Amino acid sequence: MGLRVHFTADDLSRVRVARGPDAMWEIVLSASQLARTEGRAVFGPWRAQTRTRLRGLPGPQSRLIRYLAPPVGDFPDFLTPPQTAPDLASGIEATLSTPRRRLRQDLAVLPGPPGWARPLADGDRNTLAELGEALRNYHRAALAPIWTRLQSLIDADRAVRARALLDHGTDGLLRSLRPTLRWSPPVLEADYPVDRDLHLAGRGLLLVPSVFCHRTPVTLIDPELPPVLVYPIAQPPGWGTRSADRVPDGTLSRLLGSTRAAALRVIEDGCTTGELARRIGVTPPTASQHTTALREADLIVSTRHHNRVLHTLTPLGTALLTSNAASKRAAR
Repeated sequence: MGLRVHFTADDLSRVRVARGPDAMWEIVLSASQLARTEGRAVFGPWRAQTRTRLRGLPGPQSRLIRYLAPPVGDFPDFLTPPQTAPDLASGIEATLSTPRRRLRQDLAVLPGPPGWARPLADGDRNTLAELGEALRNYHRAALAPIWTRLQSLIDADRAVRARALLDHGTDGLLRSLRPTLRWSPPVLEADYPVDRDLHLAGRGLLLVPSVFCHRTPVTLIDPELPPVLVYPIAQPPGWGTRSADRVPDGTLSRLLGSTRAAALRVIEDGCTTGELARRIGVTPPTASQHTTALREADLIVSTRHHNRVLHTLTPLGTALLTSNAASKRAAR
């Protein structure tokens, strides 16, 4: 069984990667992960901490989240509206604005609703308000404490995809998604719980990197909705419990200081000041100070695009990182 996403020539020019973690997808996928036992090495510590924090969630809200995001099987499309921006407020607003007809259609993928859930399918305003509060409270307990780490992991993944796109075009971008997704032009394939063909038909594809998507990608059920494909990204050990700082050792750290050396390593993939701050665990002003020092040492170059500044390595910066890596290998 597998998923097959069929591209046309027009679709190849309309492939995008989401700018950051999508709050609604991460809510639903993390809630589903919370009820599972697989992936203990990756999600175990996060599950333990989150279950403790969720004890303060009102019972009806917990019950509603568990019903809408089951550990196995489908969940309703309206929980992850494709037209929304990735921030929580707009995502919840779009979810709660779902027309009644759509609510009924999407909820049909779940087992017959218990009595307390039936008003949701009828678009009952009080039930929808309760759902909005449940989503906000769940996010506050389960995701807000680790949101900066989610952003840093997805920043790193986006840098890999951007490099593949710059070096080899859309073909390289799609090939970089292996082994989870396999690009055999004009079809992108993946293992999937059921056999499914998704024809893009010139609409393009939004790729959404996700921390809580595990092993297999996820897409919307309704093929008429704007095409979205959520794919899993790599998580380092302990990502959910400790700081995401990248502190190198050896010659480079002694030369630049541990934080500045970590900054140089992050910039190797190309990043903005905000992305750098998240990935080395400092404030944006502190990250700006580090980039200024690295730029003055001719190790990086910074390019402004509208209100964002992108940092990349200079040849000297690349040579320094390469030399440090070689010296560490020689010392082993």
